[in-house]
Amino acid sequence: MLIELRPTGFDPYSELQRYQTETLGHTGKYGATCSFVGTMRDFNENETVRHMFLDHYPGMTELQLGKIVEEARTRWRFLDALVIHRVGEILPDRPIVLVAVWSSHRGAAFDACRYIMEELKSRAPFWKKETLDEGERWVEKNTSGY
Repeated sequence: MLIELRPTGFDPYSELQRYQTETLGHTGKYGATCSFVGTMRDFNENETVRHMFLDHYPGMTELQLGKIVEEARTRWRFLDALVIHRVGEILPDRPIVLVAVWSSHRGAAFDACRYIMEELKSRAPFWKKETLDEGERWVEKNTSGY
């Protein structure tokens, strides 16, 4: 399992390939990989968002993300998980988060990946400040996953 917060941009597809190759290798133990990539929208609450600052609680955020992954592991059998999340200044269309899960079968990979992402959005200590056309605002709640 790898959980990493990044103050700079990343290519989620390169990260996924690198982790799969370097960490999991060619073991033949996984038959499914499920991944989710979240990118920054240029709108929220019917307003244009120019950029966003994503703040976090160093140490606590990583710990909470680790707990979420371990909770998923108690519910579904999977081989490994990867969570990379941006912090700092983020521009629209740039990746914010990558969650990936490797499992023997697709059901566990899909379900665990979805669980990790939804719990991350609701429980991990991140705070978003959006810069709009007219001023700034702190985001009070995350949008629903649906």
